Amino acid sequence: MNILVCISRVPDTASRVIVGSDGKTIDPQGIKYIVNPYDEIALEEGLRLREKNGGTVTALTVGGESSKEQLRTALAMGVDSAVIVKTDSSFDSFFVANNISEYAKSINPDIILLGKQSVDFDSLQVPSILGELLGLPSVSVVTKLAIEGNTVTAEREIEGGKEVVETSLPCIISAQKGLNDPRYPKLPDIMKAKSKPIEEKDAVNSDERVTVMGIEIPLKKRAGIILGGEDKDIDEVVRLLHEESKVI
Repeated sequence: MNILVCISRVPDTASRVIVGSDGKTIDPQGIKYIVNPYDEIALEEGLRLREKNGGTVTALTVGGESSKEQLRTALAMGVDSAVIVKTDSSFDSFFVANNISEYAKSINPDIILLGKQSVDFDSLQVPSILGELLGLPSVSVVTKLAIEGNTVTAEREIEGGKEVVETSLPCIISAQKGLNDPRYPKLPDIMKAKSKPIEEKDAVNSDERVTVMGIEIPLKKRAGIILGGEDKDIDEVVRLLHEESKVI
């Protein structure tokens, strides 16, 4: 099985984020960058599919030189090869999906795996755009996956419940929490990954379809009122909902 897993470089959610001087990007000073957590789930699923069906797993990222660090994490986890589509410019979801599609056309993967979204921009756009560009079925927010022959059965999250869909290979699967628990790379594998080759490709440029106008840190100040369980407290809650919040 020819498996392509797409990963992205994102700030660790435990990092303290500061808006950059341009007001449109984050200040990278002091930020730790990691593999997007949803992409880690996709990596794990790709490795499990290889263990079951044989074949190869290729990890691909679109980004600058610093993104090689995340590819080395993928190599330490056990992927067979790593590829970076290099760009130093800012880019949107279409740019990423377009460059993934161009590389995918060159290797014709049986399945493309990626996280349902990145934890920085949270757009959830890349899997769907990629499906359109490649003309392949795309199943999103997948929490269970079974492949028998060319038949793919996936359970996905929908509002208020679960949905089971069936499609066929080749296809695109975007991973949600619950699909698996990603493995931790072992120290010897981390050391070996540092010397493994990473293939480089030049990015295919495209006009931005989405432009970031500005970024703001959410306000932390929230007014809270603690009330008890007596009748007068219940009356006060009703009054506040009616007069202050105006929801009733």
